Amino acid sequence: MPDLSRLTGDLLDAARKAGADAADAIAMEGVSQSIEVLEGALEHAERAEGVDIGLRVLIGQRQACVSASDTNPETLTTIAERAVAMARLAPEDPYIGLADSGQVATSWDLAAFDLEDAGAAPSPDALQEQALQAEAAALAIDGISKVQSSGAYTSRTAIHLAATNGFAGGYARTAHGLSTVAIVGEGTEMERDYYGETRVHRGDLPHPETVGKIAAERTLARAGARKPPTGAYPVLYDERIASGLIGHLLQASNGSSIARGSSWLRNALGEQVLPEGLSLIEQPHRARTAGSKPFDGEGLPTAERAIIRNGQLTGWTLDLATARKLGMESTANASRGTSAPPSPSVGNVALTQGGQTRDELLSDMGTGLLVTSLIGSSINPTTGDYSRGASGFWVEKGEIAYPVNECTIAGNLREMLISIRPANDARDWASRVVPSLLVEGLTIAGD
Repeated sequence: MPDLSRLTGDLLDAARKAGADAADAIAMEGVSQSIEVLEGALEHAERAEGVDIGLRVLIGQRQACVSASDTNPETLTTIAERAVAMARLAPEDPYIGLADSGQVATSWDLAAFDLEDAGAAPSPDALQEQALQAEAAALAIDGISKVQSSGAYTSRTAIHLAATNGFAGGYARTAHGLSTVAIVGEGTEMERDYYGETRVHRGDLPHPETVGKIAAERTLARAGARKPPTGAYPVLYDERIASGLIGHLLQASNGSSIARGSSWLRNALGEQVLPEGLSLIEQPHRARTAGSKPFDGEGLPTAERAIIRNGQLTGWTLDLATARKLGMESTANASRGTSAPPSPSVGNVALTQGGQTRDELLSDMGTGLLVTSLIGSSINPTTGDYSRGASGFWVEKGEIAYPVNECTIAGNLREMLISIRPANDARDWASRVVPSLLVEGLTIAGD
């Protein structure tokens, strides 16, 4: 395996020799393999591995980024020279620049993050066996006509970041996943649903038979789906898709959107955006969680922060450049790839959970729509007007009456979020810990 620390150090040396005033470099190594089965046999197998490098150089207030997958010394020299030549021609940007040396992270405890499975990666045969077991478990449930796909995968990614301000650091993370998609019915009466999980540690995955069984049970519940009535009704977002609703809030509070003036939250700093008592907390240090990291893409130390506290929006999600543009301080949320400069992004978040179960919220809802799947998206980033295709279950007198499909739900995100009621069913191991959410007064277009 290549020494990622050495690669980033060599890139910085090459950048200095080429004439850069400052630079940062990133090296990433990834190995992944996935298996899909169909009708008891191998359907698809894929393995990918490689190393990618990226270099950002700064000359005054100009910058340029280059990337490559070739790590030969000659290539490092070439891309550094190319980056410097590009930077000399780039327009000036008064907000760019590396972190000051006193801002960067200097120590962290990777063991506490527990982001890497210490065991050997599962073999292709082991992955295939997992996928076959999940498929067989789904097909064993009466009423399932076929399994569309059943697959398992594993991956390991290592990253190392270094900069001329003295920062250097790296870490690795693993991921293991298993999923199954089942089908009920035939032709125009066909319905499908799925179940799957992804975990940092393979041992935390549910048993393949559990995955197949839940996929089948979800699918059978969708048999005979039809359109719901049209009108204004409450909508309950099931836990498995509720995080998407919070994702719209995170995007609207992203500093890049604020700086562009293209956010429906652009004037909402300090205002009530969720009901009183609800907080949205970023948790970058949560153990065994996909979005955890000890430092951000600019080497700043990460820390827990309240994006929303007691319903009030406390601040934007910022990297260094966006923070300077807005006259603020970075929230250590820079995300960095190999081919572009840093940009702000949120990892793990947790929304305050409620005191009721999903079924209790259904009972309180009375008549309305339980959404378990969303398709398409029409969202105005400036006004927050929201419209999405949906499917799920129609609820009458607090009980699920029948499955529904081919409908649209619409509203305004600012109005929707201020009325949400959370259940208590969030998965605490997920990157976004968000429970089922009841939203009042959305417009449903069905029959």
